[in-house]
Amino acid sequence: MLALDVMRTSFATIKPGAPLLDAVRLLLETGQRGLPVLDGSGALVGVISEGDFLHRRELGVHWPEGFWLEWLLSREEGRLVRERTRALSVDAVMSRKPVYVDERATVDEIVAAMDNHQISQVMVLRDTRVVGIVGRVQLIIALERILARSEGD
Repeated sequence: MLALDVMRTSFATIKPGAPLLDAVRLLLETGQRGLPVLDGSGALVGVISEGDFLHRRELGVHWPEGFWLEWLLSREEGRLVRERTRALSVDAVMSRKPVYVDERATVDEIVAAMDNHQISQVMVLRDTRVVGIVGRVQLIIALERILARSEGD
């Protein structure tokens, strides 16, 4: 099986200059683990993922131990952090070296890329354009199809 056989072809993207809040909302609305960040010509320049929100320390903002979202949304203590975070754009926290595979990559190559980079999804490119995303869910769906077919034999 190849990337083009298992990839998700319907997905949201975002621009580097978009507000961080837009990226958060897109992740929540689409259920994606990450968003391809595309420049004005549509080229992949980065990825912003769930991990980028949980593990970055931009502008000297250090998430506290424990439940960071509760702290960030608290009424008074998180006020300055919220203001600083609201001013950020996607390019301030995105991963600038996105992991991607060619649409002809095998499932084994996809899994190896995900394991090597400790990520849960890869972008799928045709030439320089993002044409799909393969994440763990797409791999499990492909596995289910294979097992269902072999069950019928």
